[in-house]
Amino acid sequence: MSVEAQLEAAAKDLLAATKAADAVRPDEPSLSLRPWMRKNLFSSISSVILTVVFAAISIFAYRGVLNFIFSEERRWDAIRVNLRALFTFAYPESQYIRIWVTLGIVLMLTGLSMGLMKSIGQGFSIKRISMWFLSSGSAIIGGLILREPSVLKHPDGTPVLDENLQVIRESFSAAMGDRVWWWLGGLVALGIGLGLWFGFGELRRRTTFIAAIPLTLGFIGMFISTVWWFKWGHYGTNTAGDIIIEPGRTVAATTKGPWTVMWFVLVFAYIAGRAVFTTKRAATARASLGLAWLLAPFMTFFVILRDPALDWSHVWSTHIPMALAFIIGGGLVLWALTNPNIGEIGRLIAIVLITLALFHWVAGFFGWYPMLQKARISFLLLGLAGASAHNFAGDARQRSRMVWGWVGLMVIVHYLATMINTASTLEVNGEFAGGFVVTLYIAAFTMTFSLPLGVMLALGRTSTMPLFRILSTTYIELVRGIPFITILFFFAVFVNFFLPEGMELAKLAAAGIGFSLFGAAYLAENVRGGLQAIQRGQYEASDALGLTTVQRTSFIVLPQALQVSIPPLVGGAIGTFKETSLLSIVGIIDFTRVANSSIPGQTEFVGVKREGLLFISLIYWIGAYSMSKYSQRLEKQLGVGER
Repeated sequence: MSVEAQLEAAAKDLLAATKAADAVRPDEPSLSLRPWMRKNLFSSISSVILTVVFAAISIFAYRGVLNFIFSEERRWDAIRVNLRALFTFAYPESQYIRIWVTLGIVLMLTGLSMGLMKSIGQGFSIKRISMWFLSSGSAIIGGLILREPSVLKHPDGTPVLDENLQVIRESFSAAMGDRVWWWLGGLVALGIGLGLWFGFGELRRRTTFIAAIPLTLGFIGMFISTVWWFKWGHYGTNTAGDIIIEPGRTVAATTKGPWTVMWFVLVFAYIAGRAVFTTKRAATARASLGLAWLLAPFMTFFVILRDPALDWSHVWSTHIPMALAFIIGGGLVLWALTNPNIGEIGRLIAIVLITLALFHWVAGFFGWYPMLQKARISFLLLGLAGASAHNFAGDARQRSRMVWGWVGLMVIVHYLATMINTASTLEVNGEFAGGFVVTLYIAAFTMTFSLPLGVMLALGRTSTMPLFRILSTTYIELVRGIPFITILFFFAVFVNFFLPEGMELAKLAAAGIGFSLFGAAYLAENVRGGLQAIQRGQYEASDALGLTTVQRTSFIVLPQALQVSIPPLVGGAIGTFKETSLLSIVGIIDFTRVANSSIPGQTEFVGVKREGLLFISLIYWIGAYSMSKYSQRLEKQLGVGER
């Protein structure tokens, strides 16, 4: 055999061994119970003391939480009855199909995103799943023992009191007998955990994995199936406004039907995403999906939920002709500016366009002549597109991409501007929804607008041009030095005094702007840290390739900086999500206000606050924890912090 043949055979063997090594699941390190406890809990005298102290504190805290949640004084019916108010507040029940359509769109995009993931991870090992069942069963059984016995009650529901007017509780044995179903659930969880632990050998337990997403979807499906057979109870209000409390029946068909449909939408979207993932169109599907996620908050909130009352005669006479004028005129301008032979004339034309756009905004502020806001926005976008057109100069195919991008941008901008500026058929006193819907959308809009603004501020602060650097630094330091509640009050209460006559900013829009401007200042510093982490060699390499400053920033520097900045950026997103609880202070009926004010103000639940506040705290924690776990997965996938 020749040397070339030997090298070729050795290369094939090496590639085969590499593929085989990549296909093997990583072997998780494992210790038996006693060595693990000795290593992690009782390795020294100090660790023994800390273990005992923190175990006692944990048991005491767990007992307190259980006794609080299951106390006879807690009125959880207030939460069950007001679930619709907590999530959508006064949204008309007759139009609730819009809520379900909105949720269906979000779940469809979620399922497609999960299906199109490049890496879905190795999943959960049998060992981890077994530990989940064992810990859950132990927590349930431990809680049954720690929780104090229930209070004895008279037939009319009042508690039985002794001679000292203290409530009388049932005996411990009677309490354990009353909790037989909880005992059964805990023992079943322990049995499943032990069965998985001993049913698989030590090696199989650590090396057998179940895909995370199908497993999660299966658990969600099992939980949703309970609405058809388990008697969760029927709670809510009827058409007359009377409260309904019927604990001995299944939930209403108007609830279990839509939730079942939502689960199927999520599952089928995931299956469709996995099917597209194996085709050549996966990259295009991901890009389209990213655009869909960007547009989803605007389309669902301003179009589906608001139900704008369009004046079609005005649409055909004004809005459509204006959109066509900007589409055609702007497209021709950009086609000319992307001509590689236009030279400095193109830059002069771009400067004229930006100056004209700024003049329209100044004229609008002083009321010199009337103009629709979307026309001013379109002129400004055309100026910015013209200023960056030289970066896309090239052959006809490259220029057509720029033009088609402009066409799509104008269609989206004019459509959304028309819908947003059209009065809603559902608004009552300027509002049509509240509760968690408002909380979620304010958080989504803030993250959508504050990130690009924060990136521009970070680039401005690190710029070598003194004007941009001074303006960006001044804005960042000024906003970071003012309490957020002050900015929120300014935009929600005082900003309308500074607007031109006839222009008014809705309270919800004002709050969103305040959140976005405040969050951008903090995101700018996070992005600036990522920019400073880029090595000088990256800049030198881009200069050697002949890239312009915009191309270097867009395609080399900024992607790496944002990758490094993922942890603080996600931390900022979590902070924004939790800070939406301040909306109630400026009169917006958000999640917190419903729980803290609306429910305790009802005649049937006067003063019932703790239950609502605990419930919304749980929802906030679930949202924050989900973002944190997604951040960890994204960091691992991108190799953040690895060399």
